[in-house]
Amino acid sequence: MQRLRIRELAWSPDGQRPLLDGIDLAVDDGELVGMIGPNGSGKTSLLRCAYRFQRPSAGQVELDGEALWQRSPRWSAQRVAVVLQEFPQDFGLRVHELAAMGRTPHKGLFDGDDAEDRRLVDEALARVGLSDLAQQPFARLSGGEKQRVLLARALVQQPHLLILDEPTNHLDPRYQLELLRQIKALGLATLASFHDLNLAAAFCDRLCVLDQGRLVAVGRPTEVLTAELLQQVFGLQALVDTHPLAGHPRITWIV
Repeated sequence: MQRLRIRELAWSPDGQRPLLDGIDLAVDDGELVGMIGPNGSGKTSLLRCAYRFQRPSAGQVELDGEALWQRSPRWSAQRVAVVLQEFPQDFGLRVHELAAMGRTPHKGLFDGDDAEDRRLVDEALARVGLSDLAQQPFARLSGGEKQRVLLARALVQQPHLLILDEPTNHLDPRYQLELLRQIKALGLATLASFHDLNLAAAFCDRLCVLDQGRLVAVGRPTEVLTAELLQQVFGLQALVDTHPLAGHPRITWIV
């Protein structure tokens, strides 16, 4: 099933030169699609259009066949979960309280948490391996633990689509791999931006390459990650071979 469909999307800030133009991509149920490209290529802008943060100048964003920008913000929040690079202000919240914020789109203004909400929070924290830290203040956690709490909050939303902006930013290699394994195991339709091309190659089903606001390549990592394309987009020479153990493409920048 196709969860996300973006058709001929364009976006420009305040009528200036378009920063996104003619973007056309899809994310199927259970698929992890990665976006790569140099700084300023439009990755974050595209994600913001996809999770209803900034309205496209042209084109369409569809979620489960519905025009996203014709539905309410609440409708979107019930179906799309977002994990950003920056950690939110925690206001002294404990881990389980921050995770429970994922239920907000499904609750009325004066509704409290019920047994079902608590069950979803417990399950999400268990899934990301943080049950033992449920009562800890969020502010005291390590960067990797904080990212896992935010992933748990996203799971508590029970989303149809998960959007991640540089999910491994500021994490050491252990937590990078751990977090991406957890995301992959969720089986959710997922659109994520990456700086690390080797991580993208290892975990993504398909890759979308952005350059100067345009989509220049879409396909499996083995199809997209070529020395020629990396030279074209990043302006650097690279050796692209096959990882000897995992079989996915491996990129070594030539310096």
